[in-house]
Amino acid sequence: MDSKALKVEQWPIERLIEYARNPRKNDSEVDRMASAIREFGFRIPIVAKSDGSVVDGHLRLKAARKLGLAEVPVALADELTDAQIKAFRLLANRSASWAEWDNELLALELGDLKELGFDLTLTGFGEVELGALLADKTEGLTDPDDAPAAPEHPVTQTGDLWLLGAKVSCPKCHKTTPLERAIRK
Repeated sequence: MDSKALKVEQWPIERLIEYARNPRKNDSEVDRMASAIREFGFRIPIVAKSDGSVVDGHLRLKAARKLGLAEVPVALADELTDAQIKAFRLLANRSASWAEWDNELLALELGDLKELGFDLTLTGFGEVELGALLADKTEGLTDPDDAPAAPEHPVTQTGDLWLLGAKVSCPKCHKTTPLERAIRK
């Protein structure tokens, strides 16, 4: 393992060359990444070789181009072998999905951001995910095992047949059901 400290340089954006065989399909996320860079700045450098070939950071590079940035931060990976470069490209993208979220702590963090008036879409979570995480999960006012008492005058009687629809009858007894009677009224 190399003990050199990571060195980040500012490079002209046109010096960087995207890897033609990048297996990540990310064109649909360029706008989202551009919004993140606009909000937070360019905080995660692109990893590249001295010849300009991008090892990691294709989406950040596309977003930087869309934003019209002249320079981007680059961390060099010249000490890696060709095999290590190929493996690192995969690792850098795959490792983001290794961990699981603690949804209770995540909801607390998102709740704090919401109270501060921060645009939650800049966290990378979609509207549906945010809605589920921030939903009020207040417990009911009764024990879930408590059953309500039966009404003194129940609506249905033994033998009633309840079906959804405009016309319902009981073929066995050739009588109309309470539902049909209610519909006729």
